[in-house]
Amino acid sequence: MQKERTLLIFGVAIGVILGLVFGGVVLRQWKITDKGGLSDFKSRSSALADETNLLPDEKNTVQVFEKVAPSVVFITSLARQRDFFSLDVMEIPQGSGSGFVWDSKGNVVTNYHVIANADSLSVTLSDGSSFPAKVVGSEPNKDIAVLRIEAPESKLKAVPVGSSDKLIVGQKVLAIGNPFGLDQTLTVGIVSALGRQIRSTTQRTISDVIQTDAAINPGNSGGPLLDSQGRLIGVNTAIVSPSGAYAGIGFAVPVNTVKSIVPQLIEHGKVVRPGLGVSIISDSVAQRLNIEGVIIGEVPDGSEAERAGLQGIKRNLRGEVELGDVIIGIDDKEVENIDDLGNALEKHKVGETVTVKFLRDGKEKTVKVRLQEIS
Repeated sequence: MQKERTLLIFGVAIGVILGLVFGGVVLRQWKITDKGGLSDFKSRSSALADETNLLPDEKNTVQVFEKVAPSVVFITSLARQRDFFSLDVMEIPQGSGSGFVWDSKGNVVTNYHVIANADSLSVTLSDGSSFPAKVVGSEPNKDIAVLRIEAPESKLKAVPVGSSDKLIVGQKVLAIGNPFGLDQTLTVGIVSALGRQIRSTTQRTISDVIQTDAAINPGNSGGPLLDSQGRLIGVNTAIVSPSGAYAGIGFAVPVNTVKSIVPQLIEHGKVVRPGLGVSIISDSVAQRLNIEGVIIGEVPDGSEAERAGLQGIKRNLRGEVELGDVIIGIDDKEVENIDDLGNALEKHKVGETVTVKFLRDGKEKTVKVRLQEIS
């Protein structure tokens, strides 16, 4: 009996050893054949899509992923820290997100909050190659940023840019990103609603936002939201969830907003904002005075607002402070606070003329003002 037990144990041991050996061979063989990375996966998925009886919608999903996945990147935000004992400076990953190639010059679009407060940044392409990135420009008010990497043009495939003008609730959308650091993840859903508003990190309103039920999780931020043709229709930016995980409600900055911002960031490093050329008083002061509208604080000499005749706060002969003009409308848009004023003006360009509706001494007046560039 003892001899049989010994033989049994010996046989199991031999089996485990052989399993490890051949398992190692299989694993090594898998690693060798997987060197192609995403491109090999794509070719295999194409072949499988042709061989299997996929529905037309399923084939469309596969095709969109194959078309756009090479354009989606993984962004790592690094912070510099000094070791307490050695005093050596190290770069520590502090966050990550997604992005996508905008053009063959190495410009990459992502969310501002993905790269905010980073000391350095790294961009990893779909083939696994990584490049240091520098910030070209950012627009925190719309949660958009542009990075640039020095990568071979052959590796840079731009995402086709679509339009958000004609989106309809119920149409199919696809999101590609790196949730939780999982490379090249695809989720599919629909446009759940249009015209939503969310707050940026600066607490400014982002208008005309796309709501979708395509799963968006931490790490998806900055990745593309696509239509069924693989065209960019938005940049995934936020979710609504008490727990911080996906709960069926995600938001994307519309591509028309992105198209108006990104070229300016590439050319100027900032967004060229149109304004009236006045300083304004904070909303908290207006609320304490029970005023609905934006109080003009100062009208600088030589500004377009001065030329139009707008007036700011001043002191009378007795040294008392007198309220300046209160802006209550721009063209046909009502203005109740600073956010409303900014949203109304950003629809225009520097040099255009707007009609400003304001209150002076309790009387409603209007004046035309040529918009000037403001910082």
